[in-house]
Amino acid sequence: MIIEQIYTGCLAQGAYYIESKGEAVVIDPLREITSYQERAAKSGAKIKYVLETHFHADFVSGHLDLAKATGATIVFGPNAKPSFEAHIATDGEVLTVGDLKIIVLHTPGHTMESTTYLLRDPQGKDHAIFTGDTLFIGDVGRPDLAVKSDLTQADLARHLYHSLRNKIMPLANDVIVYPAHGAGSACGKNMSKETFDTLGHQKEVNYALKADMSIEDFITEVTTGLMPPPSYFPLNVMMNKQGYDSIDLVMERGTRALSPAAFEAAVNETGALILDTRKPETFTLGFIPNSINIGIDGGFAPWVGTLIPDIKQQILIVADAGREEEVVTRLARVGYDFAIGYLEGGFEAWKKAGMEVDEIQSVTADEFAAAEVADATINILDVRKKSEYYSEHIVNAENAPLDNVNDAMASIDKDKTYYVHCAGGYRSMIFASILKARGFDNLINVAGGFSAIKASEKFKITDYVCPTTML
Repeated sequence: MIIEQIYTGCLAQGAYYIESKGEAVVIDPLREITSYQERAAKSGAKIKYVLETHFHADFVSGHLDLAKATGATIVFGPNAKPSFEAHIATDGEVLTVGDLKIIVLHTPGHTMESTTYLLRDPQGKDHAIFTGDTLFIGDVGRPDLAVKSDLTQADLARHLYHSLRNKIMPLANDVIVYPAHGAGSACGKNMSKETFDTLGHQKEVNYALKADMSIEDFITEVTTGLMPPPSYFPLNVMMNKQGYDSIDLVMERGTRALSPAAFEAAVNETGALILDTRKPETFTLGFIPNSINIGIDGGFAPWVGTLIPDIKQQILIVADAGREEEVVTRLARVGYDFAIGYLEGGFEAWKKAGMEVDEIQSVTADEFAAAEVADATINILDVRKKSEYYSEHIVNAENAPLDNVNDAMASIDKDKTYYVHCAGGYRSMIFASILKARGFDNLINVAGGFSAIKASEKFKITDYVCPTTML
């Protein structure tokens, strides 16, 4: 019996490869399927099933491409109604893989089709559960993503309560819990950085598995403090449910190398968004006018999904040499399939061609402090989340979370100068680049963000604690 967790940090996502006697199963695969095919080929195994725990919202799964490439059967749990051929399993149904058994446990609550897969070893002992977004390490799936006109988040939370107590908690304490996500995912509130655990330990430490918790307390607990989900979540659900372009086609379309002249022509002809994925400290020194900077080395895919509202937006890429394919792949993971090429030779080629360039002024924390001393009425924008801001912030700083950049724009005066910071410099450059592309020319980025600001010990910091309802 082979069980491998294939974890992808940028999405905090766990896919799983299970193998026995020459047969294999992949659970919740990512969009790019080569790694799963290569893993099966390494053992000479045939992928028999692609198991989906639910219609994912935070990424586009690779179930369609993987099934097409391997002949595997796609399996969903009860209530799933995909637009493509799949096996809709019944609650309690048993699937065989080599000498293993996988029992389908319908566990609605995160979504109504949510399903947990219980793996039973050759001796008939329950070994592990693959819980998707039903049960995380330290948390449970949020119950607000599948709300409909006849189904409230309280209704979903009620289903989740019963799923946990009737299907999962009765299992043995030594059963291993393998969830679909860990810390950093927006699919839960308080996930652990650990990516698996025993069920017994989770019964001890996971607030949602308290044996004496009433259903009313559970509903209150899991529905309190939920941040609005990113806008791309429902779009990813529809792609996972209805289908999408082959990843091969997406990669072919997105990895076209364009000379500076061809790149400029493509911008003018298509109105494509220019996405510059270089580090913020590099971007600030020079970039193509109207570019948006979302660095590939940060929370790239979730921020793309949050800040680019049209999932069918055509995108032209500026990247560090050799990372263009990585950018297209990570865009496709969250459903942004319409990258139409990249700047061959990167920004250096653009400059050498004598094309127009722009820049955003950046200052150190010390230079920022000097400016504050010189002008007591200085304008400061803190673009961290509300919870970060209320934990501690510069006195007189205004909170303008990057998540709500469009709302922030409405309150910013183009004629005034603003110093912009986040925690470390990644989000503030995204914020500044978006506003710069829309004609806000007086934003100054604070390099190093709040970490550098606090370390300088040159600013008055307040630590007002925000009410729970505002987190």
